[in-house]
Amino acid sequence: MSNIGSYADRVKGFSWAISEQELGYQPGGIINIGWHLSDRLCQKGLAAKKALLWEDHQGTEKTFTFDDVRVLSNTFAVFFQKLGIEPGERICLFMDRVPELYIGFAGILKMGAIAQPLFSAFREESLDTRLENAATTAVLTQKKHLPVVRKIRPQLPHLKYVIVVDAGDAPLREGEIAFDMDSATRVERFEVFPTKAETPSVLHYTSGTTGQPKGAQHVHYSLISQYLTSKWVLDLQPDDVYWCNADPGWVTGTSYGIIGPWANGTTQAVLDSGFNTDRWYAFLQKHRITVWYSAPTAIRLLMREGTDAVRKYDLSSLRHLCSVGEPLNAEAVIWSQEAFGRPFHDTYWQTETGCIVITNVPGMQVKPGSMGKPFPGITATVLDLRTHEPITEPGKVGLIALRPDWPSLIRGYRNNPDGFAKKFVNGWYICGDRSSIDADGYYWFVGRDDDVINTGGHLVGPFEIESALLEHPAVAESAAVAKPDPVNMEVVKAFVALKPGFESSDDLELEIMNFIRKKLSPLAMPQEIEFVKSLPKTRSGKIMRRVLRAQEFGELIGDISTLEND
Repeated sequence: MSNIGSYADRVKGFSWAISEQELGYQPGGIINIGWHLSDRLCQKGLAAKKALLWEDHQGTEKTFTFDDVRVLSNTFAVFFQKLGIEPGERICLFMDRVPELYIGFAGILKMGAIAQPLFSAFREESLDTRLENAATTAVLTQKKHLPVVRKIRPQLPHLKYVIVVDAGDAPLREGEIAFDMDSATRVERFEVFPTKAETPSVLHYTSGTTGQPKGAQHVHYSLISQYLTSKWVLDLQPDDVYWCNADPGWVTGTSYGIIGPWANGTTQAVLDSGFNTDRWYAFLQKHRITVWYSAPTAIRLLMREGTDAVRKYDLSSLRHLCSVGEPLNAEAVIWSQEAFGRPFHDTYWQTETGCIVITNVPGMQVKPGSMGKPFPGITATVLDLRTHEPITEPGKVGLIALRPDWPSLIRGYRNNPDGFAKKFVNGWYICGDRSSIDADGYYWFVGRDDDVINTGGHLVGPFEIESALLEHPAVAESAAVAKPDPVNMEVVKAFVALKPGFESSDDLELEIMNFIRKKLSPLAMPQEIEFVKSLPKTRSGKIMRRVLRAQEFGELIGDISTLEND
């Protein structure tokens, strides 16, 4: 039996007070995410339960109980306090997916500071931009990343401390401090800072489509949404072992890679390693993963290897699969049913929303290619592109919009109030994506508002083109973008990465064109296919179509600091 039960019943009887009551939160009272991820669970009798099953690329393993998380997060919190770091100051987590990242995150929140997770793959300029904007006080990092921090530190007057979690005997410079979590004196009791609902908690930087990346400010009350969506959408239950592929540098890696599962008292597994089909399947098998939260890009990479690769492993423990990051192509849903005996459930949300807002919940009929329906408590619609009024006609494309009244919506962009204000029209929060809604209330993604192709006055979304291309047996990944055209203003150009065993050729291009001609309208047909080795993607797995589009139009690309191969 799923946690959510009947979707229709949950929608009718919904109140966020359900989550508040389960978490023991009284409106106006103290709510501290770090405490809820550790102390609260120990008080409920889960002290000895495994909280983190960690493994790195070399096969090194570590296990932590919820009591370990409680005591070690206390230890971090006291260490930060003794340095003189004040509540409200920013502490950046600039690390690989090591245990100190997850436990340090809780420690930062416990003492009232703001956690600022950043991808460890960032180089100097990307790191400098975000630390400067946040006026970051301290960076928690590893010695392998010290050279990047050292290069930019002289131009960051706010950066007082660089804390190295694995310094060992490495020589440190002035302002660099070693902190070994395993050997530090463990702090049994710590008085958690009395954060309230609107106290800032996590500062996540979005990759800017144009201009500088924006610092999205979350608050401690976001826990209310993250806890309940984890319980109902991810269906986390007492005996689950959960794996979220996302790096905490991306909002999924904090909302559903730290906060959601631990708030539910769930054992989670973390693999600090890059993508490798056999390694991933072996990890799923070894830890008997039951709930898996992944990304369409990763699923497509697994699809390239086929179902034979799956059959080498016992993955019978899997009972629920979810996907996030980009729309999930129908082909991937069908393939996962064949490969794992169950479909991936698409989930739609953003850094700014803080939690899943449109989704396929357990028990709901999955329509392959659809995003599903609004989570209970989320009022959603699509707005007319011109009038910004709700569209009532099924199948008509508009802007996805949400009533801004759920707990985890960010409270603003740091130092950019105008940018945040532009996200709201007629009392709606505008997500920046286009979708249609069918007669059954299911949402069908079309594309980012700035990804949509205007060909001869007709708007074409890249998603349907890419989905059609993926159905061809030679195509591993695809991206459709606009290309300037003197007659139609824009036409469609497709970029295609091939599966192993296929070679690019004029004949293959013609074959693919003929294949998708039966599936797409003439307007949506690509006028050109360019074969590429790989597509530009963020580390969170999103294809950066704007990079490809900018190349076609000869425009500036903008911020590409989150590129996977940056």
